[in-house]
Amino acid sequence: MRAAPLYPGAPPRTERVSVGPGRRIVAISDVHGALSYLKGLLDKCALRDDDVIVFVGDLLEKGPDSLGTLRFVMDLARRREVHTVCGNCDFWQNFCDLPDDPEQDAFYLRYLVGRNRGWGDGIIAQMLREQGVAIAPDMDLAAAKAAVRDNYGPELDFLRALPQIIETEDYTFVHGGLAPEKGAFACMKLDRYRDVARPHEKWTVVGHWPLVLYHEDIVDARPIVDEDLRLVSIDGGCVLKDDGQLNAFFLPDMTWVSYDGFPTARVKTAQAAGARHWYIRYGDNAVQIVAEEGDFVLCRHIRTGYEMWMPADHILTRSGDRATVNDVTDYRLPLAAGDEISVVRKTSRGIMCKHGGLSGWYDGELEE
Repeated sequence: MRAAPLYPGAPPRTERVSVGPGRRIVAISDVHGALSYLKGLLDKCALRDDDVIVFVGDLLEKGPDSLGTLRFVMDLARRREVHTVCGNCDFWQNFCDLPDDPEQDAFYLRYLVGRNRGWGDGIIAQMLREQGVAIAPDMDLAAAKAAVRDNYGPELDFLRALPQIIETEDYTFVHGGLAPEKGAFACMKLDRYRDVARPHEKWTVVGHWPLVLYHEDIVDARPIVDEDLRLVSIDGGCVLKDDGQLNAFFLPDMTWVSYDGFPTARVKTAQAAGARHWYIRYGDNAVQIVAEEGDFVLCRHIRTGYEMWMPADHILTRSGDRATVNDVTDYRLPLAAGDEISVVRKTSRGIMCKHGGLSGWYDGELEE
């Protein structure tokens, strides 16, 4: 008997969880198949035996190991108390559960062949490759669905069971935003939720929208705690951003740790914060190229007129002197001698790095 599909317009499903006093909740969102990041983050969390782990959606897609991540979380849930919210990248049981529909099948075929629009194989593709099923424009999609359905029952059942909302005595967890009146998909995907949210009855924890996109002049992936809205946003941009991190947020302490996977080093000399800086990012990344010197280009941001030097390989598309660029900033991080930084990249004009959830540049030398 075919399971009922998750129709995005359907009402969201809420799972109510009793946590009880004295226990710590560890909230993590937007792993996006980055299993090494998840393992690194959990090591930094120093988990306690009675911790409750809540994954706030988007375990899957875009990163390198969606299937491995899903299996890791399933195993973790057998050993610990783990609850998982369904994000907009997670409801892949529909690949098997939806009734046959030519338009939907055409989407799945484009998605598989196009490797998730260039992000790389997602969970269905990884399942198919594990079964030796070739992915091609002329592939037998019905046979592919059968291969997934017949060989991945536990994984599909885990995804089918995911709620869109988790409520405890004191907190609510939802991936995109708390909008049950708009249906399941709105709860899984509600862009820039903090900009439209109203005050919540309980503290509400969301992911989905990378934190850096809430800032215009700085690259800041630290969780945002909005006391007026009783809202916590925790998506550190893992996988989606070249310098992204995976955040874990602790309740009721309202503290956090992060993992970014980059090598670390200590700075040799102090550096003051840059007085003038900007952040050119996704959705607002059209520039004019003003000058080129070696491996750097001077670009003028079309919307604001702000000019900054950036690595030439940040150019995504170019036509004449007009271009679109990957996320980039010219912010100089405030650093003290001996501070530990994550080294994102060394360039001819300084080190792209991270410190305390902020991304920027360091102009000095590193300790050997």
